[in-house]
Amino acid sequence: MAEQEVPPLIRSKPMNGGDGPHSYSKNSYYQRGAIEATKKMINEAVKEKFDLENTYFNTSKTIQIADLGCSTGPNTFFTVENIIEAIILKYQDEDISTSSKNLEFQVFFNDHADNDFNTLFRTLSSPPKYFAAGVPGSFYLRLFPQSSIHFAHTSYAVHWLSKVPREVIDENSSAYNKDSIQCSGFNIEVAKAYASQFKNDLNNFLNVRAQELVPGGLMVIIISVLLDGVLMAKSTIGMCYDFLGSCLKDMANLVRNYNP
Repeated sequence: MAEQEVPPLIRSKPMNGGDGPHSYSKNSYYQRGAIEATKKMINEAVKEKFDLENTYFNTSKTIQIADLGCSTGPNTFFTVENIIEAIILKYQDEDISTSSKNLEFQVFFNDHADNDFNTLFRTLSSPPKYFAAGVPGSFYLRLFPQSSIHFAHTSYAVHWLSKVPREVIDENSSAYNKDSIQCSGFNIEVAKAYASQFKNDLNNFLNVRAQELVPGGLMVIIISVLLDGVLMAKSTIGMCYDFLGSCLKDMANLVRNYNP
């Protein structure tokens, strides 16, 4: 038997766990705003694209939902509730043989293995309206059996690359991202390196999801973008990153020059 190729280990950088003042759960209101802003679009997508007449739906009364990059909550819970509500409305609006009252939902919360799943499940509503399970692992790899997921969702997650492009940390490279903690857009070689990594990661993401989704299923990807011609450094978030980077450099210089 041929030896299977083992994918490279993807570095894990989870969000701050717990529920303290510096935790993700207390500092993710902007991301929640995006979820609320896209609720109507998700409802419309489910109504128009979610194929309930497909064999994969008719043979099962259980709808499998995956939230990829769930972090520690509570945003992921709002997302799941919105999706379930949209699917139930779809059943009620159409003449489906399976009543919406007989439907069951299984939700898979996915994030890196180092994610604070304890906080996530401790804050899960009780009793939940669905069967909940945690799925540790990078969403750039296969996570579920073939044709098993009816609805895949990810919000503000796929902009996190699987790794830092090698060129941007190589001092001998033309894409060396000196004195910057972000892809500002000023150095075209740096931008190309990050764009290439993003392209590879997104291709991997879409390829594995294509295997996991059932025919007629649906996937929603929410991600922040820039208008054509707008540099990251000129955007509001880019200015914040530049300010943060300046602070980090000052702190590093203080440590470097500290002489007790």
